[in-house]
This record gives sequence, structure tokens and C-alpha cells, in this order.
Amino acid sequence: MKLQQSTLPNGLRVVTETAPHLESATIGVWADVGARHEPEEINGVAHMLEHMAFKGTARRSARAIAEEIEAVGGYLNAYTSREHTVYYARVLKDNVALAVDLLSDILLHSTFDPDELERERHVILQEIGQAHDTPDDLVFDLLQEASYPGQAMGRPILGTAQTVSAMGRSDLDGYLKTHYRADRLVVVGAGRIEHQALVEMVANTLGSVPGQPRPAAAAALYNGGERRLARDLEQVHLTLAFPGVSYGDPDYFAYQVYATVLGGGMSSRLFQEVREARGLAYSVYAYAQSYVDGGGVGIYAGTGPAEVAELVPVIAQEMHALTVTANEPEIARARAQLKAGLLMSLESSSSRMDQIGRQMLVYGRVLPIEEIVAAIDAVDAAAVHKVAARTLSAAPLTLAAIGPLSQLESYDAIRRRFAA
Repeated sequence: MKLQQSTLPNGLRVVTETAPHLESATIGVWADVGARHEPEEINGVAHMLEHMAFKGTARRSARAIAEEIEAVGGYLNAYTSREHTVYYARVLKDNVALAVDLLSDILLHSTFDPDELERERHVILQEIGQAHDTPDDLVFDLLQEASYPGQAMGRPILGTAQTVSAMGRSDLDGYLKTHYRADRLVVVGAGRIEHQALVEMVANTLGSVPGQPRPAAAAALYNGGERRLARDLEQVHLTLAFPGVSYGDPDYFAYQVYATVLGGGMSSRLFQEVREARGLAYSVYAYAQSYVDGGGVGIYAGTGPAEVAELVPVIAQEMHALTVTANEPEIARARAQLKAGLLMSLESSSSRMDQIGRQMLVYGRVLPIEEIVAAIDAVDAAAVHKVAARTLSAAPLTLAAIGPLSQLESYDAIRRRFAA
């Protein structure tokens, strides 16, 4: 596979990774903007804009967009995160030009038709309602809110019923013009694709996007605390989080290995102790999440109302144990899981497009696979002990829980269990 990069005169970057053995290609337009760049009064605008991009342009109706991509057997979609918004298309190799034309059209020429806006507003309100009815999703919004209270980073990506109901065309248009700047966009092509041909296509379509600076996002300040939502459910959905590290932190890969050892698979400590040995939860896992200026280590468990009292001390016990007892066999398994996931993703043009786009916006370059593998291989027991201790000493704890919570200890009691 061959990686190439070009920068257009307006600052927009085009990156390709050619895989001649594939018959398809994935084209993605990455925008360095997400929910954390929203003012409170228009929370959810990044997600609304992503939805409205598919609802008609000056050249195509919403139906025409859908029919044109599906007429060639392609796939067109988008997603919004807290830091990025991505529009992408997967097509056969002969239809790359169509994919670029469609993506540029929805980004540059969306009309935000009032009727379509009202219909999509109702769709998003239903999406918000569905999220509120899905406790294992909602609990993560509560966790984010408790971790970053009063900040854009703590608000829901979907927005709220109030902000979405009040959002108008001018909000969408203003947000687009403010944040979708050429120097904050990256076009990524992965698969059966020719670099210079893609550069020319992008220059002809997105080469006119202005490149002036946009407002910087406010720094994310982790605060911690708790959010509890008592509901008459069969299970307690419990999340715990601790301050983590940014993508650029020297311990980034050590945190990934640590989270995998703690709760990243069936051989992990939490799975073995919580589920296999004690039967306290059907689902339990840990993760390390990073942003450009911070991050978090989190644990999720779905457990019974009576079991939650025993579950929390067990999680604390395993986290404390990992500060001193991480062993090479389990660390080797965690390293193998991370490397296998990375290397297997090379077999998918969509996954590779995703990796390249995120790395370009986070690091300003594509990390060589060999560099990532070496960084993972360098994580040993001492590194895991270090980040395990760093996690527990990084106050304060965040807790979010939904369900029948009468047996869940107080926040202060739980916080003391995890104190270093």
C-alpha cells in the first residue's frame, strides 16, 4: 500500500493510501469540528448539520442523492463526534469521481430547505427520545456531563430537545461558514484509488473553500462528580471514569494496554473476576478515551440491583491490584489484541480511511503502522503499573448510574474505595 499527501493552495489536505488489490475505495471528508465547538444555545448543531447535508442541494434533491449513490451500489453516510465530523462514501473503483462530486455537493451547496429542516428536526427529536429510552447509551451522556459540567465537552452530541427545536437555517449556515474552513478539512481516499486523480477532483470541487482561521475550542477541564437517574429497570447501568490523557501524551499507548488488561476482552481482569468468577454482571468492560487536550479511563457494567453493592468494591480491588501486579502474559495478550485490531483494519478501506483522517486532524500526519506497533510493543509491566497508579491518583472520580439505585453506595464512599 502506498501513502501520498498533497496540500491545495487553500490549505485543504488530500491524503491517499492506494491498495491496488481492492476493487473499491472509500472517500472521506474530515472536518476538524464537532460538539465541543458549539455554543450552548445551539448545542446539537454539528449533528444537525451532518443530517441536513443529505437533505438536498442546489443540484440534487434528498431523494436524488440517495438514488444516485445507490444506482452504482455505493454507500454514503456521515457521523459526528465531540471533536470531528466525517462525511464519507464507499464505491467501486470506477465511481470515485461520483463519490467526490456528491460529497463536495452536500458540503458546499446544501440548501437547508425549510420543509426538509422541519422533517429532520422531528427525526432528531425522535433520535434524542430513543437515546433517553436506551439506558446503556444515556448513562454515557450523564457520565460526560458529570465529567465536564457546564462545558461544551460535557453536552450531548445530539443536542437537547430544547436546542434542536429552536435551531434555524441561519444557525446551520453560520456554523458551516465559521467552522468548515479549508485548513481544517482533510480529504482521505483509501483503496483502489489514484492519488493525483483524486487531488484534481478535489481541487475542482473543494478548491474554492476559504481557508481563514476559525475560533478555537475552549479547553476541556475535567471536573468529576456524579449523576444518578433512578428508574424502574431490571438492571443498574453503572459507569465510572477517571481523568486520562490526550492523544499526544507519552503514555497514550500505555493507557490503551492498561485498559485492555483491565477490561478489554474475555481474558481481562474485570471480565474474569466480575462475570466469570462472581457472576455479578453480564456486560463489563473498560476503555481509554482520548481527546486532543485530555481524556478519560472508563468502566461500564450492567448489573442487578442487589449485585451493585458487591460490584463496585470488586472493580476498585482490580484497579488497585493493577498498580502492582500486572504480569507479562496478560500484558502480552493485551498488546496482541491491540496490534491485531490495528493490522486487521488494514483489510478494510473504510477502517483505513477512518484511521488516516483522525490521525491527520490529531497529529498532522499519518502514523506509520510500524511506529504504532513499536509503541504498543514498548509497553511493559512497569508502564502499566505507572498508568494504573496515575489513573487512581488523578482525582476526582466520575460516577453515572441509571436504574434501581438503592443499593449503590454514596459518591463519597465509592470515591474513597478508589483513592490511591
